[in-house]
Amino acid sequence: MSSQQLETNGLVFEEKPLHVPPLTELQSVIQGALGQNFATVEVSVGACPDLKLPPYGLVESGLGGRPTLLEAGGPPFLRPLVNREKLYNVHEITRKIQGPGKIFAIGAGAGPWPIRNSNCEGIYNLSVSEDDILTNGSYTATVRGDQEECVLEKIPNEEPRCALMMNLFLSQGLPGDVLHIKAKCRTGEKNFIDAIRQGLEEHYGNERIIGLGGLFLVKTGLVHQHVMRDFSKTPITTPEQVKQWLKFYEMPAQLNAVGTLVTKDYGLDLRLQHFHSFSFSNWGGHYHYDTTPDIVEYEAYLNVAERIVRVDKPPHLGDRPSG
Repeated sequence: MSSQQLETNGLVFEEKPLHVPPLTELQSVIQGALGQNFATVEVSVGACPDLKLPPYGLVESGLGGRPTLLEAGGPPFLRPLVNREKLYNVHEITRKIQGPGKIFAIGAGAGPWPIRNSNCEGIYNLSVSEDDILTNGSYTATVRGDQEECVLEKIPNEEPRCALMMNLFLSQGLPGDVLHIKAKCRTGEKNFIDAIRQGLEEHYGNERIIGLGGLFLVKTGLVHQHVMRDFSKTPITTPEQVKQWLKFYEMPAQLNAVGTLVTKDYGLDLRLQHFHSFSFSNWGGHYHYDTTPDIVEYEAYLNVAERIVRVDKPPHLGDRPSG
């Protein structure tokens, strides 16, 4: 599908190649970028730890094998009023993109609202075996009750759907070298992902577009995150209305965030960065920034993607949030 469009089951698939520099080159660029925003930074290249083990909690071990960014749908299907028909079968879409073999998919999206009878955040962590058996370690985060508590729940193993929008990093879950990033004590204004993405964008410019995906941990501190409330019954048309509709929380570490970043839009109406986190204590949501810069500690495992596939791009450009 390189640099072309295909249509399957009414969904248009558009693919473009990404620039793939050596990990050691990315190591140097990211080290410099984070060093302007954090007091302590250590970026290295080495073997990925087993991400199935604590403290990571993913369903496959590595980030290697046909590394690909996938974006489907987008905010225009949610606003000004929701299009409830936009439910994507992640199993089918990722098989179409990745072809035969095992598929590992992690990242951020809107959760499958029919299983919660409510709009919700999706934190995706699933694999598809060579013989098409789905293993689902994904979560939803939902705003519940009069007190508007954040409720984190496992998505049933047999549930393959995502609603409205998703940004996933696809691989075969294989072992191999990754970028290992540690950053402590934020001294600048950029959040962890902003600092990485904008540093790469500045270095590689408009022609060499870089995409990364994987996992980062917030190991200490508090993080400002949102969870979408249930679908609005009145149109949402302004940024202020969006802020009023979202429910914001200060969530404590440890948080495990999965998602993607890309340095340029590439003419595909891309979301430039999108990470959702889960925890082992009922917290989960959309990452914005830490609120305890003096004590925050991040640790990330990221891999560079070879290509990006855009699925079901909305027919008009939507407002793109920065995170």
